[in-house]
Amino acid sequence: MSTMSTLTTPKFQNAKKSHFHQDLKNRVNEYFAKARKSSTGNFGLYFKAILFWTVYVALYVHVLFFTPGTWLALSECLMMGGLTAAIGFNVMHDGGHGSFSKSKFWNKIAAFSVNALGASGIMWNNKHNIIHHTYTNIDGVDDDIEIKPLLRMCPSQKKYFIHRFQHIYVWFLYTLLLLVWVFESDYRKYFKRKVGIVPIKRMSLFEHFAFWIAKLGYYFMMIALPIYLVGFLPWLVGFLIIAMSAGFILSIVFQLAHTVEDTAFPVPSEDLNKIENEWAIHQIETTANFATRNKLISWLVGGLNFQIEHHLFPKVSHIHYPAISKIIKQACQEYGIKYIEFPKMRHAIISHASHLKRMGRV
Repeated sequence: MSTMSTLTTPKFQNAKKSHFHQDLKNRVNEYFAKARKSSTGNFGLYFKAILFWTVYVALYVHVLFFTPGTWLALSECLMMGGLTAAIGFNVMHDGGHGSFSKSKFWNKIAAFSVNALGASGIMWNNKHNIIHHTYTNIDGVDDDIEIKPLLRMCPSQKKYFIHRFQHIYVWFLYTLLLLVWVFESDYRKYFKRKVGIVPIKRMSLFEHFAFWIAKLGYYFMMIALPIYLVGFLPWLVGFLIIAMSAGFILSIVFQLAHTVEDTAFPVPSEDLNKIENEWAIHQIETTANFATRNKLISWLVGGLNFQIEHHLFPKVSHIHYPAISKIIKQACQEYGIKYIEFPKMRHAIISHASHLKRMGRV
């Protein structure tokens, strides 16, 4: 069961007691000042965004309007699934945090590109930017670890017999992420006006309109039009390949960041509903990096393998994470804070599986 005894979000300890967060911000700000760099994206990021979207649209047009052979069509759908995840990591994610560009307009365009991929940008902002980035790994608040009753992600959640096998069946569940997101969870949040226990701020008339237009537009482009052009069965196979491959990739990358063996799942104190640490230390203890020296992985996943840097500085574009990671590591050493990092992606995957196995048995 959730450890949240009340329907209120927990508080963090006063950061002034340790000075860690302020010191860290000063060091990172000094880096950007000395390097004379903007903390937002650059040409390399914009080129990547254009490249990913161009290839995605080209594949969509080719598979629908030029009727390729079966194996080529299946391969193109698989590539579209990968690009769906890549656009989410590189374009939507930075845009949602306001780090894609100096321009608020282009940040909004990047952020709401997720609507073209089936998910609601409005619901994502509430779930991810506001809740997950504040209350990371806190059971009962962080929606990212609320996959009950199918998965037990942390010690404070109720254990069922089926969880003994969750490290085996979890990989199939991960393929369903985008399907559930697009067809169920966005609507649940919209109609309940909550993400878990946290209320969503009152939506404007425009936001209500944008939510429904985006959903209808996606259903037309990805369901109605393809069925009309290629038929129901070919559409179903192609759509499932796109959605399930994207869901698997998205799930793996996000789960490796927080649900591995060494990450913490802090429980608020029952009397004061407080978390023991200040917010910045909490973020480091609940987050892990992986494969940070692999430039290809970093490029494809939008720097989300530098998850510690992202959680501490979400408004800094991922293109700067390799540089500021050195500053953060040094600060963690000086303050005696454990910096969790896996040298290879496979090491993080093994650790995630081990964590799930342990959660199913203890």
